[in-house]
Amino acid sequence: MTSKISRLFEYFYLIIALFFSYEAFEIWNENPMRAYLFLFFVALAIFMFFFRRKFRRKLEANQK
Repeated sequence: MTSKISRLFEYFYLIIALFFSYEAFEIWNENPMRAYLFLFFVALAIFMFFFRRKFRRKLEANQK
């Protein structure tokens, strides 16, 4: 059960990254500095996806 919830949160980070990518693309010509902030959040969300994924897999391996 916990593994399923963890997987959902992992993919939630990817959804957030897609949303912020879209927002950065939309405001690039209007306000590039704000777009860079959104791109930072994209990088952070992708990092969190891989970090949570690795952590979940490590926990699953320890439980077996």
